Amino acid sequence: MIGLDAAPELAPYQTQPAQMPAASVGKVGRLRLCFAQRGERTILAHLYRQAPLLVQRALYWDEEMPEMACVYVLTTSGGILQGDRLGIDIELAAGARAHVTTQAATKIQQMDANYGVQTQRVTLAADSYLEYLPEPTIPYRDSRFLTHTELRVDPSATLLYGETLMPGRKYHAGGEIFAYEVFSSTLRAARPQGPELFVEKFLIEPGRHDVARPGVMGGFHVFANVVLMTPPEVATRVFDRTTPTWDDGTPLIAAASRLPNDAGLIYKVLGTESEPVRDAVRAFCAIAREEAVGRAVPRPFAWR
Repeated sequence: MIGLDAAPELAPYQTQPAQMPAASVGKVGRLRLCFAQRGERTILAHLYRQAPLLVQRALYWDEEMPEMACVYVLTTSGGILQGDRLGIDIELAAGARAHVTTQAATKIQQMDANYGVQTQRVTLAADSYLEYLPEPTIPYRDSRFLTHTELRVDPSATLLYGETLMPGRKYHAGGEIFAYEVFSSTLRAARPQGPELFVEKFLIEPGRHDVARPGVMGGFHVFANVVLMTPPEVATRVFDRTTPTWDDGTPLIAAASRLPNDAGLIYKVLGTESEPVRDAVRAFCAIAREEAVGRAVPRPFAWR
């Protein structure tokens, strides 16, 4: 559980929901996924699930990597509600390959008490490969949300972890842009048995600080953040192939930077609509996959 010492921004939001107290039965979701190599295929070797989080089974729909286990994280609650406390653990054994995503955008529902929390722990053993690329997060009006992610990645493994943050329900009831109260995201990375590599935290409180001001989002609405943890030689090849983008017509801005301690790269994208941002993230991930495992990314599904 994340305490107020680590997240003082949540101190003003300690009132209990009238419907059901925070962290009570039905509001504590747990998900544990353990992937392992079995013959020529990665399998979902262990699965623990507690509603409202749900995973059914591993699928093998990636034509370019048919041995890779693909898993969709589902929710039975229609989003994250006030008082929710969710936890996701993902572990890959040596040589395993997996793709984890969500069935739809994560909706942070409107709140009048307390807040929602999601913690994530991702552990990759030697020579494993994980694409953890959830669909975008949409914070509704008056929502308060904290996410805390811990990555522990072997130096020989590759992790693609991404998050895309929408401004809210942009076209709902005349527009709901930057109308949420708190969005707090912390990412910590380390080696499985080694020192911490880097920490990144961004805290957005639109009611206290203008998110649309120059130097923050400016005229942009959508923000994507992709972390590539991979061996240094792979990171160098990906960096050399990733061209900074400044497109006033779309509009879109994107660029990659090196992470400290030879941890890999971080790729950031700003846009006004979700699809161009999604395309930029997909292009970066395609380069990363090609350089890390020598495979292409399959064509987008027809409904994308």
